[in-house]
Amino acid sequence: MSQLRAFLLIVALLFTGSSFAQDAPQINLQRVKLTAGMYLIDTQVAVTPEQRNTGLMHRSQMPQTEGMLFVFEQAGQQCFWMKNTLLPLTAAFVADDGTIVNLADMAPQTLDSHCSAKPVRFVLEMNQGWFAQKGIKAGFKLAGPPFAPR
Repeated sequence: MSQLRAFLLIVALLFTGSSFAQDAPQINLQRVKLTAGMYLIDTQVAVTPEQRNTGLMHRSQMPQTEGMLFVFEQAGQQCFWMKNTLLPLTAAFVADDGTIVNLADMAPQTLDSHCSAKPVRFVLEMNQGWFAQKGIKAGFKLAGPPFAPR
């Protein structure tokens, strides 16, 4: 079993049967540390359909060194919107090896669709401006357990 599959299985097992209040932010998700060069990112991992659908909705704040990593079972064109999301965010659409395919700035509480430029299984949401402040652009490679070679 690959490291990524084992990681996904563990995360999925931890959240089987868990539920969240519909209008409350989900804040107790499994976490994983990622790196972007010299920067450490503490990410919450949204792996189940319910967790991915809720994402960062209803949150009024998020620390600058934190984000949310959305993990999908298969690569596909991933599209995100900001319904019920109060924070301005940037989505990094990320390939299996950790390479950022494209970035999209997303305005709060909008239904505009922001999509990956090619099929991906990972999307990392950070506070808007975080990637730009660090000089991180498409082509930059993130590192961490989800992106470990299989």
